[in-house]
Amino acid sequence: MGTFIVLCFISPVVVFQAFKNQDHPFFWVVLLVGIALCITAIVYGFWAIRTLLNGLLGEKKTNSS
Repeated sequence: MGTFIVLCFISPVVVFQAFKNQDHPFFWVVLLVGIALCITAIVYGFWAIRTLLNGLLGEKKTNSS
């Protein structure tokens, strides 16, 4: 969950820096890295919520007949 929180702060900064330096040759590289970090933060966020819910409510039970 710590990775999720760190990525939530770092990824917007990377995307902002990319848009701030649009004339730089590495603009697309930095922008793609920032977008990848944003997507990773969203995935880790869903994973953290699922982990918290499983810890509070228990595992989801399935009927196997």
